[in-house]
Amino acid sequence: MHKFKDLKVWQKSVELATDIYRLTTTFPSEEKFGLISQMRRCVVSISSNIAEGAGRDTKKDFSNFLSIAYASCCELNTQLIISYNLNYIAQNQLKEIESCIEEIQKMLFSLKNTLV
Repeated sequence: MHKFKDLKVWQKSVELATDIYRLTTTFPSEEKFGLISQMRRCVVSISSNIAEGAGRDTKKDFSNFLSIAYASCCELNTQLIISYNLNYIAQNQLKEIESCIEEIQKMLFSLKNTLV
């Protein structure tokens, strides 16, 4: 079992969640139950799955939860592209968050490889 709060990837994913919550406050109100809700659930899922996996008894379980967190990163990236296409976010915002997502994904992949 790992102390999830000590994991840099968990810390980064919590920062990303905070950023996404702030970003989505600028979205149109009609997106409250659409993109806003979906993006917030998705981004919270990243750090939540890291934490849940860290609390599991086996490396295999932890690895599975890291895979779920990785998939949530992919989902969030898709939602960001849609947000950009709808002009809810600027290109520089998209690129900045995509860079953060890529970093988290690399960290997840590396952590997962240490569990094998």
